[in-house]
Amino acid sequence: MAAPDLVEQVYDELVKAISSGALAPSHRITQEQLAAQFEVSRQPVLQALRLLKRDGLVLDAPGRGVQIAPLEPNVIAWVYQLRGALDALAASLAADKAVVLDATLIESGRHAAATQDLMAFHQALYQASGNPLILSSAKMHWCHIRRVMGEVLRGDSIRQSVWDEHEAIAQAVAAGDVNLASSLSQGHGRAASAFMIKQLLEKDQCNETDAATIRAI
Repeated sequence: MAAPDLVEQVYDELVKAISSGALAPSHRITQEQLAAQFEVSRQPVLQALRLLKRDGLVLDAPGRGVQIAPLEPNVIAWVYQLRGALDALAASLAADKAVVLDATLIESGRHAAATQDLMAFHQALYQASGNPLILSSAKMHWCHIRRVMGEVLRGDSIRQSVWDEHEAIAQAVAAGDVNLASSLSQGHGRAASAFMIKQLLEKDQCNETDAATIRAI
């Protein structure tokens, strides 16, 4: 059996590559390629690929190897439904303690407009809830959200209202308004899901149009 740390290292690196788009949807990878790339035996690669299959990030490919799973609108909707529920729970628990979140989480996001700022706010909210299981549960699904963000978001394409929504959630939490904090978090998740799916469908439509144009030349 491969050492757990080697399996984890290979798994983490592949998740990063998939999330960033370095490994694009439908891209095929093999155990041999990955073993050579990471300078490890095939055993930790095999176990890492099993974990990626479990998480829905890769699929068996015809012939040898696996391929990166496509981004599907229904999967995006499911992931954001779950994230919305976790966010609402975290916000209500944090509001119950009237936790004051770091204002720089929002201000830095307004200026940088980067996906890591979006993630930082939500992770701070999970930590503020005081329930460590929320953060660990969310980590299981953030790889999918990071992947969607990396695929469809490019700087100024991030919804400008997202920072106002974050600020409203933080204010409700600090004020101790449990119901408002929960409601705002759920609405934030629904808006994010709708926006991401719209962006993805528009991107796919553009790619199809470009492909049709090339075939016609």
